[in-house]
Amino acid sequence: MADVILVIAQENFHDKELMDTKESIQSKGFRCHIASKTVEKAKGKLGLEISPDITIQDSLLGLDMYKAVVFIGGNGARGYFEDKEALGLAKMANDNGKIVGAICIAPMILAKSGILDCKRATVWNGDNEQSNYFSANHIEYIDEGVCVDGNIVTADGPDSAKSFGEKIAELLE
Repeated sequence: MADVILVIAQENFHDKELMDTKESIQSKGFRCHIASKTVEKAKGKLGLEISPDITIQDSLLGLDMYKAVVFIGGNGARGYFEDKEALGLAKMANDNGKIVGAICIAPMILAKSGILDCKRATVWNGDNEQSNYFSANHIEYIDEGVCVDGNIVTADGPDSAKSFGEKIAELLE
Protein backbone atom coordinates (compact mmCIF):
# COMPACT_ATOMS: atom_id res chain seq x y z
CA MET A 1 0.00 0.00 0.00
CA ALA A 2 1.25 3.49 -0.85
CA ASP A 3 2.20 6.06 1.72
CA VAL A 4 1.49 9.78 1.28
CA ILE A 5 3.18 12.79 2.89
CA LEU A 6 0.83 15.65 3.83
CA VAL A 7 2.90 18.79 4.44
CA ILE A 8 1.44 21.38 6.83
CA ALA A 9 2.68 24.66 8.26
CA GLN A 10 3.52 24.76 11.98
CA GLU A 11 0.95 27.55 12.39
CA ASN A 12 -2.19 28.40 10.42
CA PHE A 13 -2.53 25.40 8.13
CA HIS A 14 -6.14 24.92 7.03
CA ASP A 15 -7.74 22.30 9.29
CA LYS A 16 -10.54 21.33 6.86
CA GLU A 17 -8.13 21.00 3.94
CA LEU A 18 -5.93 18.69 5.98
CA MET A 19 -8.70 16.53 7.42
CA ASP A 20 -10.86 16.21 4.29
CA THR A 21 -7.85 15.48 2.07
CA LYS A 22 -6.48 12.96 4.56
CA GLU A 23 -9.84 11.20 5.02
CA SER A 24 -10.39 10.94 1.26
CA ILE A 25 -6.96 9.40 0.72
CA GLN A 26 -7.20 7.05 3.70
CA SER A 27 -10.70 5.89 2.69
CA LYS A 28 -9.06 4.25 -0.34
CA GLY A 29 -6.60 2.36 1.88
CA PHE A 30 -3.56 4.63 1.63
CA ARG A 31 -1.55 5.72 4.66
CA CYS A 32 -0.93 9.41 5.34
CA HIS A 33 1.99 10.85 7.29
CA ILE A 34 1.96 14.47 8.41
CA ALA A 35 5.16 16.47 7.81
CA SER A 36 6.15 19.96 8.93
CA LYS A 37 9.29 21.93 9.76
CA THR A 38 9.44 20.20 13.15
CA VAL A 39 7.55 17.42 14.89
CA GLU A 40 6.42 19.86 17.58
CA LYS A 41 2.67 20.37 17.83
CA ALA A 42 1.28 22.30 14.85
CA LYS A 43 -1.85 24.43 15.09
CA GLY A 44 -4.44 24.97 12.39
CA LYS A 45 -6.21 28.25 11.74
CA LEU A 46 -9.46 26.77 13.11
CA GLY A 47 -7.83 25.39 16.27
CA LEU A 48 -6.88 21.82 15.32
CA GLU A 49 -3.66 20.76 17.03
CA ILE A 50 -1.66 17.89 15.58
CA SER A 51 1.81 16.49 16.14
CA PRO A 52 3.53 15.89 12.79
CA ASP A 53 4.95 12.40 12.20
CA ILE A 54 8.04 13.56 10.35
CA THR A 55 9.99 16.68 9.43
CA ILE A 56 10.21 18.00 5.88
CA GLN A 57 13.96 17.33 6.00
CA ASP A 58 13.36 13.68 6.94
CA SER A 59 10.73 13.47 4.18
CA LEU A 60 13.42 14.47 1.70
CA LEU A 61 15.76 11.80 3.02
CA GLY A 62 13.10 9.08 2.96
CA LEU A 63 11.26 10.14 -0.19
CA ASP A 64 11.60 6.67 -1.75
CA MET A 65 9.10 5.36 0.84
CA TYR A 66 6.32 7.63 -0.44
CA LYS A 67 4.19 7.68 -3.59
CA ALA A 68 2.82 11.21 -3.16
CA VAL A 69 3.70 14.53 -1.54
CA VAL A 70 0.79 16.89 -0.85
CA PHE A 71 1.04 20.47 0.44
CA ILE A 72 -1.90 21.68 2.55
CA GLY A 73 -2.93 25.32 2.36
CA GLY A 74 -3.92 27.95 4.85
CA ASN A 75 -2.12 31.23 5.40
CA GLY A 76 0.78 29.46 7.12
CA ALA A 77 1.70 27.77 3.82
CA ARG A 78 3.06 31.13 2.66
CA GLY A 79 6.05 30.41 4.91
CA TYR A 80 7.09 27.69 2.46
CA PHE A 81 7.13 29.95 -0.64
CA GLU A 82 10.85 30.60 -0.18
CA ASP A 83 11.72 27.62 2.03
CA LYS A 84 14.54 25.60 0.44
CA GLU A 85 13.47 22.31 2.05
CA ALA A 86 9.82 22.61 1.03
CA LEU A 87 10.68 23.74 -2.50
CA GLY A 88 13.28 20.96 -2.71
CA LEU A 89 10.74 18.36 -1.55
CA ALA A 90 8.27 19.44 -4.24
CA LYS A 91 10.94 19.41 -6.94
CA MET A 92 12.51 16.12 -5.87
CA ALA A 93 9.11 14.41 -5.63
CA ASN A 94 8.22 15.59 -9.13
CA ASP A 95 11.64 14.65 -10.54
CA ASN A 96 11.16 11.15 -9.12
CA GLY A 97 7.74 10.69 -10.71
CA LYS A 98 5.75 10.98 -7.48
CA ILE A 99 2.26 12.43 -7.40
CA VAL A 100 2.58 16.03 -6.19
CA GLY A 101 -0.42 17.91 -4.88
CA ALA A 102 -1.21 21.29 -3.36
CA ILE A 103 -4.41 22.98 -2.24
CA CYS A 104 -5.54 26.57 -1.56
CA ILE A 105 -2.51 28.91 -1.55
CA ALA A 106 -0.05 25.98 -1.48
CA PRO A 107 0.11 25.56 -5.30
CA MET A 108 2.33 28.66 -5.09
CA ILE A 109 4.93 26.38 -3.44
CA LEU A 110 4.81 24.18 -6.53
CA ALA A 111 4.98 27.24 -8.78
CA LYS A 112 7.99 28.65 -6.96
CA SER A 113 9.73 25.27 -7.09
CA GLY A 114 9.48 25.41 -10.89
CA ILE A 115 7.44 22.24 -11.34
CA LEU A 116 4.36 24.05 -12.67
CA ASP A 117 6.22 25.64 -15.58
CA CYS A 118 4.15 25.16 -18.78
CA LYS A 119 1.49 23.23 -16.78
CA ARG A 120 -2.17 23.80 -15.98
CA ALA A 121 -3.04 24.43 -12.32
CA THR A 122 -5.54 26.02 -10.00
CA VAL A 123 -4.93 27.93 -6.76
CA TRP A 124 -6.82 30.11 -4.27
CA ASN A 125 -7.04 33.37 -6.16
CA GLY A 126 -9.16 35.65 -4.00
CA ASP A 127 -6.84 38.61 -4.54
CA ASN A 128 -5.82 37.77 -8.15
CA GLU A 129 -2.14 37.83 -7.17
CA GLN A 130 -1.72 34.10 -7.74
CA SER A 131 -3.21 34.04 -11.25
CA ASN A 132 -1.01 37.02 -12.15
CA TYR A 133 2.05 35.15 -10.85
CA PHE A 134 1.01 32.07 -12.83
CA SER A 135 0.64 34.09 -16.05
CA ALA A 136 4.01 35.78 -15.57
CA ASN A 137 5.67 32.39 -15.03
CA HIS A 138 4.23 30.32 -17.92
CA ILE A 139 1.63 28.49 -15.81
CA GLU A 140 -1.91 28.23 -17.16
CA TYR A 141 -4.33 29.24 -14.38
CA ILE A 142 -7.48 27.10 -14.46
CA ASP A 143 -10.45 28.52 -12.54
CA GLU A 144 -11.75 25.15 -11.29
CA GLY A 145 -11.98 23.38 -7.95
CA VAL A 146 -9.46 20.66 -8.84
CA CYS A 147 -7.01 20.50 -11.73
CA VAL A 148 -4.84 17.58 -12.81
CA ASP A 149 -1.90 17.93 -15.19
CA GLY A 150 0.10 14.71 -15.43
CA ASN A 151 1.27 13.75 -11.95
CA ILE A 152 0.37 17.15 -10.44
CA VAL A 153 -2.95 17.79 -8.67
CA THR A 154 -3.96 21.26 -7.50
CA ALA A 155 -7.10 22.53 -5.78
CA ASP A 156 -8.49 25.95 -4.93
CA GLY A 157 -9.47 25.64 -1.27
CA PRO A 158 -11.36 23.91 1.54
CA ASP A 159 -14.58 23.32 -0.41
CA SER A 160 -12.56 21.24 -2.89
CA ALA A 161 -10.53 19.30 -0.31
CA LYS A 162 -12.62 16.12 -0.43
CA SER A 163 -12.52 15.87 -4.24
CA PHE A 164 -8.82 16.85 -4.17
CA GLY A 165 -8.05 13.90 -1.89
CA GLU A 166 -10.20 11.60 -4.01
CA LYS A 167 -8.32 12.62 -7.17
CA ILE A 168 -4.95 11.95 -5.49
CA ALA A 169 -6.18 8.52 -4.33
CA GLU A 170 -7.43 7.79 -7.86
CA LEU A 171 -3.97 8.54 -9.28
CA LEU A 172 -2.36 6.36 -6.61
CA GLU A 173 -4.55 3.42 -7.65
